[in-house]
Amino acid sequence: MALVESSAVTLGAKMPSFELENAQGTLFRSHRLTGQVGTLVVFTCNHCPYAIATWPRLIHLAQAFRDQGIVTIAINPNIHPDYPADSPEEMLRKVAEWGIPFPYLVDRDQSVARAFAAQCTPDPYLYDGTGSLVYHGRIDDSWKDESAVTRTDLRDAMAALVDGSPVPADQVPSMGCSIKWVY
Repeated sequence: MALVESSAVTLGAKMPSFELENAQGTLFRSHRLTGQVGTLVVFTCNHCPYAIATWPRLIHLAQAFRDQGIVTIAINPNIHPDYPADSPEEMLRKVAEWGIPFPYLVDRDQSVARAFAAQCTPDPYLYDGTGSLVYHGRIDDSWKDESAVTRTDLRDAMAALVDGSPVPADQVPSMGCSIKWVY
């Protein structure tokens, strides 16, 4: 496991468009997944301890903000023969086990991860209703222990977006396992 921080992406950048399938083969197009208020795209996977620890928080955030106009999408860029725990078959198991209520998509050729400049899992990107990046950083300040969280960075950004308030510009990079690039 190589610990990596998310890369710097310019706020205001437009969300890259994409077409990806979920583990069952259903095609999803980004322009049909966007929320009226915003869209949260998170690059994540099944095996990374950082991703595993934050999945429950991600699911809770998605449920809390869905009715407020923010759509959540998870994308797995780690479809790699050396990491069978991240295979589409395992993704299906995790969707059932964790009760993932939003699209969990397969980035087989990692082109979408590259278009977003994703580096780690988890790597969250929050876009406003016009598709402009307003937040790219960590979920909170304690990936390992949810009971120790004192700053809810992503939640605060989502709440600001819903309220029409400025999203804080002070954004701490996310950190996690490096994406398992296939070259």
